[in-house]
Amino acid sequence: MISAYTGTQIREAEKPFLASGAAAALMQRAAYGLANAVVRELQDRRQRLYGASVTVLAGGGNNGGDGLFAAAMLAGRGMRATAVLTAGDAHPEALAAFEAAGGRATRLTAGNLSDVAAAAAGTDVVIDAVLGTGARGGLRGTAGALMEQLALSRPPLVVACDIPSGVDADSGEAPAPVLRADVTVTFGAAKAGLLADPGADFAGYLRVIGIGIESALPEPALRRLESGDLARLLPRPGRRSHKYSRGVLGVVAGSEVYPGAAVLACKGALAAGVGMVRYLGPPEVADLVRQACPEVVYGPESPADARVQAWLLGPGLHDGAQEQLERVREAAATGLPLVADAGALPALPRSQAPHMVLTPHAGELAALLARYGDGRGRPGVEDATLAAVGQAASLTGATVLLKGATTLVAAPTGTAFSQAEATPWMATAGSGDVLAGVLGSLLAQLSGNVEAFAGHGIGAPDRWAAIAAMAASLHGRAGTIASAGGPVTATAIAAAVPEVLRRPNREAYPPA
Repeated sequence: MISAYTGTQIREAEKPFLASGAAAALMQRAAYGLANAVVRELQDRRQRLYGASVTVLAGGGNNGGDGLFAAAMLAGRGMRATAVLTAGDAHPEALAAFEAAGGRATRLTAGNLSDVAAAAAGTDVVIDAVLGTGARGGLRGTAGALMEQLALSRPPLVVACDIPSGVDADSGEAPAPVLRADVTVTFGAAKAGLLADPGADFAGYLRVIGIGIESALPEPALRRLESGDLARLLPRPGRRSHKYSRGVLGVVAGSEVYPGAAVLACKGALAAGVGMVRYLGPPEVADLVRQACPEVVYGPESPADARVQAWLLGPGLHDGAQEQLERVREAAATGLPLVADAGALPALPRSQAPHMVLTPHAGELAALLARYGDGRGRPGVEDATLAAVGQAASLTGATVLLKGATTLVAAPTGTAFSQAEATPWMATAGSGDVLAGVLGSLLAQLSGNVEAFAGHGIGAPDRWAAIAAMAASLHGRAGTIASAGGPVTATAIAAAVPEVLRRPNREAYPPA
C-alpha cells in the first residue's frame, strides 16, 4: 500500500531532525536521490550521460537547494549543468557547490526571460526545483512566465524536485502555470497532492526517495492500494462455500429509457464473483437482463422482501422512473450496505451512513454538494477533487467515490484512498455501470469481513472506503487489460474482471 501525506505532515515530521542539526544531511540525501533518478531516466531512454545537458530551475528555498546540489552531482558525472535562479537569490551552500562543480548560474529577469526559456527547452533535462511543498497559490511573475513558455516548448525530459512547482502538496490543486513533469522525485514519502487530480496530471511517474524521516510520519492522509493488497483482500470461496454464503446482491437499475445500464451492472457484479444477483425492475428490462445474463434471478417486486447482503441502486435511472426510484428508497431503508450510482442519488435520504457508497462523477458530485448548500459547481470539483470528495463525505455521512482519471474515495472519518490504474480509453458509455456492479459485488462478499481489513491496518468504519478503492482498482486493471492500448467497450471491461481476480498480482497500468 502506498501511503501519502500532506506537505504539512512532512514538514512536521522533519522538525525534530532539523532541530538536531540534520538539515544538511536531509538535503544531501534528497539531492543524491534526485540526481540518481535523473541518471536512471536517461539510461532508460538509452541516452548518453557524459556531455548531456541539464538545466535546474532553482527557487530561493530548500527545494531550490535540493535541485542545485543534485545538479552539482550530475555535473560531477560529466553533464553540462546550467542553473536558472528564479528568485534572484538561491540557497548559498548549494549554489556554491553547483558553481564549484563547473555549473553556470543565470539570474532570471524580465529582460532575459525569452532567451533563458529557449536555452532551457533545448537541454536534455530540465529539473523543476522552483517551489516546494510549503508553497501556496502557484507561480507568479517572471517564474510563472518562464513556466508558461516551457510548457509550450516541452523539453525532452522534465523532472520535478519533490513536487511540480505550483501543485499544492496537500490538495492537488494546480493553478496555472504548471510545467508537466515526466517524473516527480519526491522525498520522505508521497505527497497527497500528487495522487489527486489535477495534481496527478502534472506529476508523471512518481519516485519516492527515503531521506530518514519516515519513522516520524503520522497516519497517512491518503492511501493507494497496490496489487499485493488486492491479492490479500479480494474474497476467495472456501471448499464448502455456496451461492448464498458468497453473497447475494440486489440490483435496482435500468429503465425503459436506459435498459442497457442494468445489463452492464449485472455483468460487472457477476464477473466480480458474487454468489447471486437478484434484479428488481420493469419486466421489459428484466427480460433484457435475463437474455444477457441467464444467471440473474428476477424479483421479488419489493426490496423489503428480497434476501440480499447488499444493494446496487441507480444505474440507468432518471427522474421519470418513479417505480424504480421508489424501490431505491425502500432498499435504502433496509439498512444494508449499498452502492448508489447516478440516478439513485436524489432519492436517498439527506442523512446517510458510511456503509452507503455513493459513486458520482464530477458533475453529479457538484449537484450533490449543491443540495447541501455547497455551490462550488463542477469546475470547483475538478480543480480540487480531494477537497470536494472529502467535503461530500462529511456533509452526507456516506462513503463517496468520485470517478475520474484518478478515482478518489473518502470516508466520513476523513480516511481517503486514491486509485489510478485505469486507461483513458475507459472513458466510454457504460463503464461506470460496470464499476457499480463490481463494487456492489464486493460489498455483498466483504461487508462482514472486518478482521481482514483490521489486519491490513484499516479500521471497521473505513472498510467501506477500502472496498470501494478495491472496486476502482479491479475495474481499472480490467479495463487496461481489455483495452491493450486501444478502444474498449464496457462489455469488454466486465469480461476482463475475472482475469484480474485470477491474477491480482499482475500489474496492469495504462500504456505510456
